[in-house]
Amino acid sequence: MATVSELVYYPVKGLRGVPVTSAEVTETGLRDDRAFMLVDAADGTFVSQRKLPAMAAVGAELVDGGLRLSAQGTDLLVEIAPEGPLREVSLFNKWYGPAVDQGDQAAKWCSEVLNRDVRLVRTPTTHDRDGWGLHPGKVGFGDAHAVLLTSDASLADLNTRIEAAGATPVPMDRFRPNIVVTGWPDPHTEDRVTRLRIGSVDLGFSTRAIRCAVPTVDQVTGEKKGPEPTRTLATYRRDPDRPGVSFGAKFAVLTPGTLALRDEVQVVEG
Repeated sequence: MATVSELVYYPVKGLRGVPVTSAEVTETGLRDDRAFMLVDAADGTFVSQRKLPAMAAVGAELVDGGLRLSAQGTDLLVEIAPEGPLREVSLFNKWYGPAVDQGDQAAKWCSEVLNRDVRLVRTPTTHDRDGWGLHPGKVGFGDAHAVLLTSDASLADLNTRIEAAGATPVPMDRFRPNIVVTGWPDPHTEDRVTRLRIGSVDLGFSTRAIRCAVPTVDQVTGEKKGPEPTRTLATYRRDPDRPGVSFGAKFAVLTPGTLALRDEVQVVEG
């Protein structure tokens, strides 16, 4: 029986994730996943580990009283502003929309930690962004889809190949998944299912997850550690339809609900 072995949400896009034992799932994914984002202060374009790998070592967690940020022995409690001054932001020069600026104190702290002039923004209450793929769904500030799902079988197969090449295996956090499935006998089953049911949540396959440079970043230290796993993935996971290599799959939320660790992962449609 396949079950959920890990659940993680990422309050701020690109910053450290928060493991949880259960989660409410909304139409845009695990509640509060990628609800916040760091953008360039000058033009509103999002910033990510692709160019700022140090982001991986910055903690972000929703707590009583707001959003707690932590890094380098210092922290800041940001009082969340669900409404307020709006600024135009963009993702990949493909999506443009408004976001709620979270104030000068948060911007100053993040800018000093990352040595770049950035602003912290949040999705507004009116946020409505479409995904794409077989099941498009809705998405917050994620790259383009609500949920990223991987499997232990896929990672085990990858690490066997990495070790055979004489390199060091990588942990699952390199891929920053929301849901990790254990118990599937074959690697990359997540690529071949159309609908899943977990707890009271229905998920619909959108597309394979094309990987950028982020999996080469150590998610604990924020240091670039390449070329693995990208080098090995390139030997057997080149995507036939888009440039790049794939690992994991993106899903849309068809039916919101709740799910938890050890919940059964049922394949509703293969």
